[in-house]
Amino acid sequence: MVTSDYVVVGAGSAGCAVARRLAESGASVTLVEAGKREDGRGVKSLVDIPGAVSVLLSTPQLKKLVDWGYKSVPQAAALDRVIPMTRGKLVGGSSSVNGMLWVRGHRQDFDDWAADGATGWSYDDVLPSFKRLEDWEDGATDLRGAGGPIKVRRQRNITGAAESFLAEAPGRLGVPVVDDYNGPEQEGVGLAQLSADAGHRSSAARGYLREQPLDNLLILTGAHVTRILIEGGRASGIEARGVDGDLQTIRASREVIVAAGTFGSPQLLMLSGIGPAAHLRQHGIDVVADLPVGDNLHDHLFVPISNQMDSAVRRPTPAYFLRGLARARMRRDGWASGSQFDLLGFVRSSQAGIAPDLQLHVLYWIYPFPNQDGAKAVRPPTTKPGLTVLPTLIRPESRGTVRLAGSDPMLAPLIDPGYLTAASDTDVLLEGIARTREVLTGLGDSTGEVVPGADYATPEAIRRILPNIVHSVYHPVGTCRMGSDERAVVDPQLRVLGVDGLRVADASVMPSITGGNTNAPSIMIGERCAELMIERRSL
Repeated sequence: MVTSDYVVVGAGSAGCAVARRLAESGASVTLVEAGKREDGRGVKSLVDIPGAVSVLLSTPQLKKLVDWGYKSVPQAAALDRVIPMTRGKLVGGSSSVNGMLWVRGHRQDFDDWAADGATGWSYDDVLPSFKRLEDWEDGATDLRGAGGPIKVRRQRNITGAAESFLAEAPGRLGVPVVDDYNGPEQEGVGLAQLSADAGHRSSAARGYLREQPLDNLLILTGAHVTRILIEGGRASGIEARGVDGDLQTIRASREVIVAAGTFGSPQLLMLSGIGPAAHLRQHGIDVVADLPVGDNLHDHLFVPISNQMDSAVRRPTPAYFLRGLARARMRRDGWASGSQFDLLGFVRSSQAGIAPDLQLHVLYWIYPFPNQDGAKAVRPPTTKPGLTVLPTLIRPESRGTVRLAGSDPMLAPLIDPGYLTAASDTDVLLEGIARTREVLTGLGDSTGEVVPGADYATPEAIRRILPNIVHSVYHPVGTCRMGSDERAVVDPQLRVLGVDGLRVADASVMPSITGGNTNAPSIMIGERCAELMIERRSL
């Protein structure tokens, strides 16, 4: 039996951070991950080369090596589609398989958290954690950090099509060119920032675990945690099933920190008797704490708009991919050494408040159509070069749930994001599509729209097809909500209500989703959790 001061469940974005920081404080830490090592044979090149993600996630045979394979339940407001819910199944979690876009979110996001009961999580409160975790290419400033474990740089060598967009879009959208959307002002269009450097992905695994390993940090992989051990109202450890099927007990003399992600954390809590009482009893699970675990699920949604443009250069063909990946692996340069996204934009729809509610992802491929729900790879309608802009809903009103499919911990949870169940989400997306089309019309050497295409040019036609072409951005949050009222699962110290010695630290604790890609704030939550624990321990 393994015993340590702390047991961290899940070596994802937040889990790597909290485990590392607790170990640096001198404590013994056991980090337990159900997936495989991200630097292992057959996986390392796929996740280390930044541009390989476009091949990895679009090729089912490769994707299954690093993805849990989760899917949503049929989405009633999206034609009953069963939508992939990609999550990384390896050390580093989704930071090892994502698009590496580095977005903190808007200042208002965190101030809203604090105002809604997450005391101590305002922008000014979390800024030191953001600065501590990053190594920004421009160096340290009042708002940016240097020397941290995650290397962050701007995208380089953008295509001619992206240059045309950067030249025209700000004027057509009524926003500025922004040099650093993680700096003083988010609104505007600018070069994408990515967690990569020198042709390598800068994942949480690489930054927190692989660069400088610690003797007092034990990392167990291939260990699927089946339940949290709770004795006398206190978490005392966990039970895990190894690849051989045997159960192992791992004890925590101080605390257990669950960092299994927005789907995994609520599932584990519910399997351990922490969750909605009626739901737990339905599955024969004794209730330890009756809490709204699994509620408040929400996610970002995007729609692809692709125009054929020779100046986009990149061609979505196997030969082109292989040449680019080989160059990136051997020389650490070329298109595959960076992100597939050249630019990001943040704009406000007519329904927005202080902060932008639309994000524009500018991508240098033509996008598959109409969706990627099936088990087989879906290809773009043409292999010619093109520019895709993804108008993205970043402040959704729709809410859903995560629930147990049964008491067997090996069963995938029931994931219902409730996409498009709030009418305002459809309205904002349609406005984003219309504004994107205004920018792309006549842009550079565009020869016209390929996706969705001329058949869906009218407002009526695009409204009809919208439920079939929306995609998850794979940014689920909120299922173990942090707060101070009856909606909360954890308090502002990330302690699970009603159970001593147990915390949750990952995107599941977000009261509301941040305005942009969620990896940076997820890592920040791990940093902040460790900070709160170490401060309290020193009192």
